[in-house]
Amino acid sequence: MNEQVEEFRKVAHEAVDWIADYLADPRRYRVLPDMKPGDLVDRLAGAPPETGTPLGQLVEEFHQSIMPAVTHWNHPRFMAYFACTSSPPGILGEMLAAALDTNGIQWIASPAVAELEQVTLNWLRQWLALPEEWFGIIFDTASTSSLHAMAAAREFADPESHRRGGLGQLTVYASDQAHSSIEKAVVAVGLGQENFRKIPSDDKFRMRPEALRAAIEQDLAAGKKPCCVTATIGTTSTTSVDPLEEIVAVAREYGAWVHVDAAYAGTAAILPECRHILNGIEQADSLVMNPHKWMLTPVDLSAFFTRQPKILRRTFSLVPEYLRGTEDPRAVSYMEYGIPLGRRFRSLKLWFIMRHYGRQGVTAMLRDHLRWTSELDAKIKAHPDFEVVAPTLFSVVCFRLRGSDEANLRLFEALNASGEVFLSKTVLHGQTVLRLAIGNAGTTREDVNAVWETVQRLARTAV
Repeated sequence: MNEQVEEFRKVAHEAVDWIADYLADPRRYRVLPDMKPGDLVDRLAGAPPETGTPLGQLVEEFHQSIMPAVTHWNHPRFMAYFACTSSPPGILGEMLAAALDTNGIQWIASPAVAELEQVTLNWLRQWLALPEEWFGIIFDTASTSSLHAMAAAREFADPESHRRGGLGQLTVYASDQAHSSIEKAVVAVGLGQENFRKIPSDDKFRMRPEALRAAIEQDLAAGKKPCCVTATIGTTSTTSVDPLEEIVAVAREYGAWVHVDAAYAGTAAILPECRHILNGIEQADSLVMNPHKWMLTPVDLSAFFTRQPKILRRTFSLVPEYLRGTEDPRAVSYMEYGIPLGRRFRSLKLWFIMRHYGRQGVTAMLRDHLRWTSELDAKIKAHPDFEVVAPTLFSVVCFRLRGSDEANLRLFEALNASGEVFLSKTVLHGQTVLRLAIGNAGTTREDVNAVWETVQRLARTAV
């Protein structure tokens, strides 16, 4: 064992040096790899290893075989999907968590896992100005968090459902712009796609409260019972913001649980000037936001908050004798509030990030990104060959080349094939639209300007 530890010491020092160099200058890599599906499988396929390989050789093979297949999410010109970035303190926290390899299945299994999670989520709750009584728990992704919200909503609407199953009459509502994970959650908890209602959005891609009310009334007339309404703060395609206060008012009238999906844009609410996006949250029942999107945290870490922890616990608490622990009320066992029994020490990286940057450091980054996005929005609007096709609210610009969908697809493919930038796309009002998301900690105004220059240059050959 000692020989293996010493080998690890040498190779790990070299790996940390490489990581530091990578973070210092990721622009030397293509954002997207130049490869076809199956290339890495073909490169590595063969019989499974019979004998061991020294760590140093494995690192060499990582650089030679695996790195060429990596899409660099930590690249300053990775501008696809949503704002996403890692950071040195987050990576350090992840390394230490891996070394400890502690599993927080219950409080006694690792008090540090249980109690640091309470501390960091209480800090995050305060940064977001959520009510003091709200309870927080860490999951891996927003999809998992929303799944737990849906299960709790089912329990809220039908308190016996966790024992005997659903009866098929509970209905769920979300905007037609809501993330697909909401519909998946409906399926996963057994409510059925037939009981999921996609509520029409307005010309700014926001849920229409009057359409929500009409859908609920129609379901009530058919003998259905409203179970859950999901409002989205920062929709996937356009980052639109559903009118939360109005939605909560409608949902409360009919006794439905309100879940708020703020996985991406929730981080913006840390800024006092953006806190209004969560107006009405006090009367909602649950909220998800992902520090691994726009808060410097390595994937994965999703923060789930609820003002109904007793219902969440009632939904999932199932404690076999071998896992019974202390009755001390301060000994929180998170296994009783969700599906996972095993729990990684995710809060450690969040603690490193919040302590290292503080609120001031996080808000400074957010303000830079919002300012550069606003500047880009103005440049696109001023260009005769381009148009912005959705309100630019946060750090995502939805735009297109004036002309055909075919031209926009050619531009999209040319941009990503260049290796200089990675964008994503969507469809709005039946038209192909390009999405540019700013959010990497290493991104600068110069990166944003350079990407805009690349867009204009490649657009000349796309028309």
